[in-house]
Amino acid sequence: MVDHQHGSMNIRDQEKTFSGFVRFVTYAVIAIICVLVFLALVNA
Repeated sequence: MVDHQHGSMNIRDQEKTFSGFVRFVTYAVIAIICVLVFLALVNA
């Protein structure tokens, strides 16, 4: 069995997945805030 060398693994796929997740959460939060502002304006 080969000894593990720290920092030698290709993590490109994990970086792309995390970037997509962060983008999704950002858009979701913006959408939720817009819905809340709309509801506040309609209810007022």
